[in-house]
Amino acid sequence: MREKIEYSLVKLFLWLAKIAPKSFIYALMKGLTLLVYHLDKKRRNLTIRNLTMAFPEKTSKEIIALSKKVYSELSITISEILLMFTGKFDIDKAIKNQDEAKEKLQNIVQNSPHGVIVMTAHFSNWELAAHFLAKNGLPMLAIGRTGNNKLIDQKITIPFRNKYGNHATSKDNAMLSMAKTLKRGDAVGLLIDQKSGQLNSVKVDFFGTPAETTLSVAMLKLKFNPLVVPIFIARQSDGMYEMIINEPIDYVADEIEDKEKKLEAMTLKYNQAIENVIREYPAQWFWMHNRWRL
Repeated sequence: MREKIEYSLVKLFLWLAKIAPKSFIYALMKGLTLLVYHLDKKRRNLTIRNLTMAFPEKTSKEIIALSKKVYSELSITISEILLMFTGKFDIDKAIKNQDEAKEKLQNIVQNSPHGVIVMTAHFSNWELAAHFLAKNGLPMLAIGRTGNNKLIDQKITIPFRNKYGNHATSKDNAMLSMAKTLKRGDAVGLLIDQKSGQLNSVKVDFFGTPAETTLSVAMLKLKFNPLVVPIFIARQSDGMYEMIINEPIDYVADEIEDKEKKLEAMTLKYNQAIENVIREYPAQWFWMHNRWRL
């Protein structure tokens, strides 16, 4: 029963997004997320704790203001995902540097005989980034967690993520699918910024505190030598986006002989790439997640 009610609510929001003015959707989502901020004490306190730990130089007042901005930024992402689903959001026009981004993507595709790992995070509108990449020559095998609601997952989330050529699949037993994809010279997309299980993971520094992080990227890099490209999308002050396509991370810790230590050193590099972009746009990351399990 709960699954059906949740599914009906999502369908209602999609219907609203289809018929209502865009400004109404943005305002509604902002109001709802800020309401959740005030009502869900546990998640609010987790957000504030995470921000306080990551930015010890900020005052309590600054942290509180930033925590509210985190929820506000998330409301924009939710609004735009709804609008994207209903065809009321122009994916290409939203990207300020789309010409530069398309050129970089073309170069990546042409110079990746061993495949590509798009390494990213739950940052800004990550769904927009995935759609833009697929539309412009870099469709991916997108690895993600299976949703708690199977109806929403199968009838809404997966079809949405597959819309432009990506192929969404569960992270459970995903290593074989990723290996096959890279062997074909194709692309894999991984969001590695959430807490990982103890299997194939290691605790490495993230904002000054050890965080359980998947070893998947490092393991695939050593075995298949794909390009590991950090890609993010950052919302700008005018509401448009900049696609951030960093140089591939070629580091394979040649100075370290022990394989476990080698994988750990490589994974630290990946965390640093994510941390760098979050520090530049701190309100746009998903701080309400229990990343450090403290």
